[in-house]
Amino acid sequence: MGKKIRVLVVDDSALVRNALSEVLTSDPEIEIMAMAQDPIVAASKIRNEVPDVIILDVEMPRMDGISFLKRIMAQHPIPVIICSSLANQGSQTALSALENGAVEVIEKPNLGTKKFFEESKIKICDAVKAAAMVKVRKHVKSIDVSPKLTADAVLPGPPGKAMDKITETVIVVGASTGGTEALKVLFERLPRDMPGMVVVQHMHANFTKAFADRMDKIGFVSVKEAENNDTVLPGQVLIAPGNRHMLLQRNGSRYYVEVRDGPLVSRHRPSVDVLFRSAARYAGKNALGVIMTGMGDDGAKGMLEMKQAGAYTIAQDKSSCVVFGMPKEAIKLDAVNIILPLDKIADALLKKCRTI
Repeated sequence: MGKKIRVLVVDDSALVRNALSEVLTSDPEIEIMAMAQDPIVAASKIRNEVPDVIILDVEMPRMDGISFLKRIMAQHPIPVIICSSLANQGSQTALSALENGAVEVIEKPNLGTKKFFEESKIKICDAVKAAAMVKVRKHVKSIDVSPKLTADAVLPGPPGKAMDKITETVIVVGASTGGTEALKVLFERLPRDMPGMVVVQHMHANFTKAFADRMDKIGFVSVKEAENNDTVLPGQVLIAPGNRHMLLQRNGSRYYVEVRDGPLVSRHRPSVDVLFRSAARYAGKNALGVIMTGMGDDGAKGMLEMKQAGAYTIAQDKSSCVVFGMPKEAIKLDAVNIILPLDKIADALLKKCRTI
C-alpha cells in the first residue's frame, strides 16, 4: 500500500472529532494526522506538520471556519473539506465556503442508524480521497460497506434498439468534485435558446436548491432544483436534488424528469450513471452528454451506454479539471466522442445542437 492520506480534523466538539476519527480510520488509505478543537490550535499543528487534507467545521470559538479557510487559501493552500451541520441547511455559508476554495462541503457523520452511518463513511472517505487529488490554488479574496452498485439497482439497461430521432434535443451533464465552479463556467456561456439541460452534481440534501438559486442569477438560462415530473424545457437547467436519484423520462415528444429514492449507485445518490442510463434509454441519439470534473468513475458506464445508443458525448479535459477522475474513466471506456477544455464545452454543445 502507498502512503496514507494524512488528515487534520478541526472541530470544537469532542464527540464529532471522535466520530470523524472512527469514520476515517476505517479506511486503510487514510490516517489522522492530528485533531484540533479550533483554528488557533490547528494553525500551531500545521506549523509542525502539513496535512494532506483538512476537515474543518464552520462554527467554532476564537475563529470561525470560513475565516480560517480564507487564511489557508491565501497563505498556504491545502485541500479543505467543510464538515458542518450548516451543510444540511443548504446555507449561503456553505456556498461561500466553496467560493473561497473549499474542495467540498459535507454533512457531519450521521450517528443514527447503521445504514446512515455506513453511507456517511462512504461519502466522507470518498471526499477525503478526492480532496487529496485536488490541485489547490491560492485564493486571494477499502471500507467495509455494501458492494458498489451499478445503475441496474435503479433502472434496467437501455433496449437494444436505438431511439428514433425526434425534433427535441436534450442535454445531460454529470459532475462531482470541482463541479460547482465548473458548472458556473458552463452556465455563464449558455444562450437563452439552448435545449433543456438536466444535471447531476454530487451534492448533499438541502444544498442543491441554494446552489440552483445562485446559478439562476448568473446567465441567460434559468436554473432550478428539479422536482418530480418537471418538464425539460429549452433555456432551462434542472439540477438533481441532493440525496435523490434523477432520471430522464419521455412521454411522446415531452421529456420530463423522475426524482426518486434508491440505493447508492457508483457510491453516489444522485448518480450520474443513473441519469446517463435513462438518457440512453429514453433519448438515445436525441441526447448530448457531458461528463465533467470529479473523482471516481460515476457516469463512465452510463456515458458508454449513451454513445452506443447514438448520443454525442463530451468529456472535460484533464488540464481544466479539478480532479480528472470521472472524465478519465469515460475516456478509457471509449465512451467519449470529443475531449474539450471547460471553456469550450458550451460552444461545442451549441454547434452540435444546430447540426442534429
